[in-house]
Amino acid sequence: MRRHILAAAFGLACGLGAAQAQQAQEPITLRGMGSFHVGGKLVEISGRPVKDVVFTPGGTPARVDPNGTYQTGQMYVQYFLPQNEKGSVPLLLWHGGGMTGVNYETTPDGRQGWLEFFLRKGWSVYNSDAVERGRSSWAMYPDVIPGEPLFLTTANPFERFRIGAGGGYDADPAKRKYLAGSQFPAEGYDNFVKQIVPRWTSTDQMIIDAYIAEVDKVCPCVISFHSQSGQFGFKVAQARPDKVKALIAVEPAGIGDPAKAAALKDIPVLMVFGDYIEQDARWPTIRKTATDFGDKITAAGGSVDVVNLPAVGITGNSHMLMMDKNNLAVAQLIQDWLAKKGLTK
Repeated sequence: MRRHILAAAFGLACGLGAAQAQQAQEPITLRGMGSFHVGGKLVEISGRPVKDVVFTPGGTPARVDPNGTYQTGQMYVQYFLPQNEKGSVPLLLWHGGGMTGVNYETTPDGRQGWLEFFLRKGWSVYNSDAVERGRSSWAMYPDVIPGEPLFLTTANPFERFRIGAGGGYDADPAKRKYLAGSQFPAEGYDNFVKQIVPRWTSTDQMIIDAYIAEVDKVCPCVISFHSQSGQFGFKVAQARPDKVKALIAVEPAGIGDPAKAAALKDIPVLMVFGDYIEQDARWPTIRKTATDFGDKITAAGGSVDVVNLPAVGITGNSHMLMMDKNNLAVAQLIQDWLAKKGLTK
């Protein structure tokens, strides 16, 4: 596999400076914006008891029959279309597990997020909440979604997302122990955990189906995906290789079907990994699984670039690269790669 250092791209990334700050203050001119739901199916539920429900304190009870037809598996997508479009195709942003599209909006400490960054660069940006997350809504469980939702404590992401040291979380923000040189905004951690939503481990196919429906509606496109969406990004591209022009795998925690790696041979792939991986219990294996999959794509004639950010001088990144204090440097590296692949006007 080709592991490009992309030194030139890093040089541009580090040169954000005053010009970038000034650009961030300029008005954004849109030719359109909106949202839609896509995908899903109708499911019949039966055998549930009828109930009388008081919806408002002091109100009159209403008879609710839960048996019948339900809309399930739909996905919410919000889009922003710049007046001066410079991306050759739309850019789709897919979030990770237990999260929603808010990951790409304003950072937890109030800085510019990737959605605004790429919009300002002239990309039409489509930001979604995966099935059973955020505005996509739940479905009845275990009737439709097997099992039950998984909830995370406020402490869980601190070590697992390589933000702080093992055992370093404390309810008192002043006592938390962050990894040395961490770029995650400490003052934003409590806001970050407010973004966490319940998730299931049994909805993968429902999510893939909805993402395919989005691709069928919006694409050709570039897809940028993070963490849990690793498998979704690769598998959807394998299902629709003619509609995907590039894949940006941001710390992918899953992969596509190795037996179908050749389906990605005409789609350039960028894999981006942050810092502290070698000292983590899980991430060396997760990264190797991803890069081994990249090797299969390369062996089939594809193009895969792997960037380990510390190797190009971008250090201190957690698993949440789009939120770290240097998030725009990482975004600029991605932007430069996209330009190099001829995907900008």
